[in-house]
Amino acid sequence: MQPTWIDDMHRSRLCALLIDCNTDDIDAAATFWSAALGRGIDRAHPGTRGDYVMLDTPPDEPIVQLQRVSHESRVHIDIETDDIEAEVARLEAHGAKVARRLERWVVMDAPTGQRFCIVRVQRPGFPKNATTWD
Repeated sequence: MQPTWIDDMHRSRLCALLIDCNTDDIDAAATFWSAALGRGIDRAHPGTRGDYVMLDTPPDEPIVQLQRVSHESRVHIDIETDDIEAEVARLEAHGAKVARRLERWVVMDAPTGQRFCIVRVQRPGFPKNATTWD
């Protein structure tokens, strides 16, 4: 028998592109990616702190955030949802695996090996452009 929350409706959408940077100088990385993507660095954003730097994001576009990491440099996506556990269960049913559960998000691996995260709603306007799942 499935838990009742699997039967509940929830919504999800692409939230962010995270540029994981294995670097000692996250500010230099932010300067490069700011120039490459034509987006300013948003130093006033609450997401810009410590190992994280936010780039300016138009309201209807995914967030672009850089983060200093200890693993190899890569890019990963975040999927935002109004029900993290339901979204994790939905993606597990499609073959994804939970790599790590953290306090506010879940790190998953796609069947093809890419890492991605399931996060709570981050961007304004949710559920605009979100898919509704039963």
